[in-house]
Amino acid sequence: MTETRPGEDDVREAADLAIATLRAATDRDWHIPAAGLTWTCWETIEHIADDLFAYAAPLTPGNPSRDTYVPFGWRRNREGGPALTVYAEDGAGPEGLIQVLDSSAGLLAAVVAVTPADRRTFHPYGVSDPSGFAAMGVVETLAHMHDVARALHLEWTPPEDLCDRALRRLFRDAPTGPGRWATLLWATGRGELTGRERRPSDWRWDGTPLATG
Repeated sequence: MTETRPGEDDVREAADLAIATLRAATDRDWHIPAAGLTWTCWETIEHIADDLFAYAAPLTPGNPSRDTYVPFGWRRNREGGPALTVYAEDGAGPEGLIQVLDSSAGLLAAVVAVTPADRRTFHPYGVSDPSGFAAMGVVETLAHMHDVARALHLEWTPPEDLCDRALRRLFRDAPTGPGRWATLLWATGRGELTGRERRPSDWRWDGTPLATG
């Protein structure tokens, strides 16, 4: 597998795959629970879009903070739902929600493309760089689309090389052999992996920059 670090093309590829999958299911009920979550499929897609926005935002200030989030406001649309800054307007329908997801992905891809590689900014899982935030966007998209796809009975098997780059960037303790999608599911607490204990619900990645040289 390649060791190229995640970038804007990875963000766009993951989002485009998600969008194509969702567009094949706009006639289904997106308000049923996503697999393994208390959120609905609709809320889970909003969460992906919100995360993509949230990973773009901290990279954009001229003097980014290494200690705190950018203090955007957020809300929960219902008790137990995800905390969101970005969400679809009422009545937007599936195509409207897809457009919100597409827009957030475009923002993160564009920001990663123009941000200096040596920029560092806050994330609770480690002060990170553009490739780290790109990888976070990929992982959130791939993993949460798994939750949605299972609930909606959709096929969802992302490319191995896309999974590999995200794994190498964020999950340095993960096995490096074949089966990268299965490994990413294990790394995010969603699957079993031979020879490894199942990840606990409080799993986390390591967003700190990789060593150079």
